[in-house]
Parts: sequence; C-alpha cells; structure tokens
Amino acid sequence: MGSPRRVPAELHGRPFHRDEALALGVTARQLQHSRFVDLFPSVYRLEDTLMTPRAWVEAGRLALPGDAHASHQTRLVDLGVELGPLFPLHFTVPRDLHLAAKPSKLFLHRTVALPPVDDGGVSIAAALTGAASILRLLDVVKLADWVLHRGHVRVHDLRRFTETDHWRPGADELRRALELIDPGSASLPESELRCLLVGAGLPRPESNADVHDADGRFLARGDLVYRWLKLLIEYEGRQHAFDVAQFERDIHRYGGLRGDAWAYFQATSSMLETPAATVRAIHQLMVRQGYTGAPPSFVGRRWQSLFEVPTRWRHDARRRGRDSSVAQQPQIRR
Repeated sequence: MGSPRRVPAELHGRPFHRDEALALGVTARQLQHSRFVDLFPSVYRLEDTLMTPRAWVEAGRLALPGDAHASHQTRLVDLGVELGPLFPLHFTVPRDLHLAAKPSKLFLHRTVALPPVDDGGVSIAAALTGAASILRLLDVVKLADWVLHRGHVRVHDLRRFTETDHWRPGADELRRALELIDPGSASLPESELRCLLVGAGLPRPESNADVHDADGRFLARGDLVYRWLKLLIEYEGRQHAFDVAQFERDIHRYGGLRGDAWAYFQATSSMLETPAATVRAIHQLMVRQGYTGAPPSFVGRRWQSLFEVPTRWRHDARRRGRDSSVAQQPQIRR
C-alpha cells in the first residue's frame, strides 16, 4: 500500500470546510481517512490539529450559513475571554432556519430582527445581552467588566441597547448587571471578588486604585481597596507564585504597606470556590481595621441572585416543538 497523499499546507492547524479541501485537490475518499476528523457536517480538522476555543468558534462559523453570526458568550471568545460553557456554541440567524442535522455542539438562535453585526458576530452589547439570558448574574457582570475595561464597548452602549432592544432575551438581566459593573476592574477574579462583597451587603471597594503613604509616596495599586479602612485586597494568580520577579515585587510591596499600617488580604482561586467563607474572612479583617457597619448577609435576594441562572430563556428548558430562545418583538407576528 502506498503512503498517504500529502495534505495541502493550507489545511494544517485549523478547521476547514469540505468545499475548501476539495478545491485544494483533496478527494472525497481522502476525507474518509482517519487523518481527517469530523467536527461538524462538512467541517474537518487534521488529527494533529489542536482545537482551541477560538478554533471551535471558527469551525462553527464554517458549519453554518453566512447569515448565522456568533452570539452570546461565543461571540466574546475571539476577544480573548472565555467564561461559561464553551458548548454548545451559540449563533444567531435572522430567519426561521432549521438544520437538516443538529450538531450537539451548536445551538442556533433565531430572531426576527438581527442586532448590529461585524466580522466577529453580533455586537458586543447584543452578545452580552444574549449571555445574560443563559448565564449567572455574577458571570454577566464579570464579562461586562472585562469588555468595558478593554474598551470593546462603552457603558452607554450597553445601557442604550437594553432600552432600544428591551424585548430581547437577556435585556432585563443585563440591565440588572449594569448596577454592579465596574470598568476599572482588570480581571475576572477581581470582578468576582467585588461582586461577592457587594452582594453580601458590604461597601463597594475601589477597583485598581493607587494607595500612597502620608508623604504621598506610592505604595501599591490594589485590585480592591477600602481606602478609609487602609485595607487592600489582592487576587493572587499563579504568576505571583511562579514568576520570581513578581514574587520579589510582591514582598517589597507588602512590606511597604505594612510599614504604613495598611492591612491586606490575599485571595486565591480556591477561595473563590467558597465565596461565603471568603467574604467572612475579608469582613473580619475589615472589622480589625475599624469597620463598624453591618456584617455580611448570605440569605437575601441580593446575594442569592448572583448565582441564579435565568430560566425563562434557557434553551435547554424550552417546550417541545417550540424554540423559546427565539427573540420576538411583541408587535411582530410570525
């Protein structure tokens, strides 16, 4: 048996459509070889191709018609943020399209009025609105902080979209998230920590604030700062443990803070897995720094709503024979 025919270089390292492969000289019979892995109907990758989240989104685009646009959190993957389930990939189409085959890794939302789109998919405001219909409030705030901090959208644009397109699934949920956002937050864990504190009824801290000593000398920039309590809260990512230079900078910084009577709390990813315990620990440190306000509460709607997923728009809870994700304006009949 002869050696397998060489695969065109253009097909390496990414997903591709059957039509492209055929145009490059690959035969239909070759595509049945184990070197080619089916991703979606008529969409393949080579067996040694690593499928990153961005590659999966591109595969979804290839599998769908040209008027299907990446939406919900799927739209944000190309920007560099991944939050919430990657699958199913979410796309939105402005018509009543039914696929002959329904890939389990794809979900197609149908709408009577397509929101603004660009090369990446629906607008960022529309994507956040869609995400708000299927994700926890906490996650929506984190995503909104992330895109706002990096200048992908403005608060005004988000607020205006929830008003002009108030009928879309997720608009009400995004409007509630806007009450908690902070564009100054630079990372997802920072946003989560702030939301936990506020959700438990504690005062809202400053995000990424510079602190100085009594003589005006710079001490540190804190992820979250209670300036009036001289308390700084830091999320310690893995780079703080494995980057020697960063580790030494941290030692110098925390030494300066202690010298000026600042207290600091170092949070880790494992602490975020026990949110109430983490909030209690921060509150105890706040009290030691002079806080006399109400203690955190974990029983009211303000706290519980952070972790709830909307049910009325969930695509996995729709009635049989009807797609409840279809965004429909009240005055339009279909």
